Amino acid sequence: MKCVRTARVADAARACAVLRRSITELCVADHGNDRMSLEQWLANKTPENVTAWIEAKGQELVIAEEAGEVLGVGAASAAGEILLNYVSPDARFRGVSKAILLHLETYVLAQGGKKSFLSSTLTAHRFYLASGYEDAGEPELWAGMSAQPMIK
Repeated sequence: MKCVRTARVADAARACAVLRRSITELCVADHGNDRMSLEQWLANKTPENVTAWIEAKGQELVIAEEAGEVLGVGAASAAGEILLNYVSPDARFRGVSKAILLHLETYVLAQGGKKSFLSSTLTAHRFYLASGYEDAGEPELWAGMSAQPMIK
């Protein structure tokens, strides 16, 4: 049974590994295996940065785990922005991203937020549409990749 919980500093290295694998292996539609785009996307996905995100005030970083294995990583700001929602390639299509998103949306509501917003990858766009998000403007370019603003 997977659970979603607030991440602890001790989770940083394992969470970072999931972030990097998810981007590298599952988001090929976005980065197209372009070395420069991939390096730019992965540049801040380090154990040190994940630790800083865990310790940061005004946001919640969570992990989904099962039997001690990190299956996914998510984060949201108190202002309502879904900052991260990544799943391990080993756990894709098992409801991990949905469980993380629900936890993050609950966090945003608890902070007084009425709406959640995010920038979706091409890979995740259908998932967010199915989760009740709507496109909110034209796609933006980042590192040569499309980022679709969305709101719920």
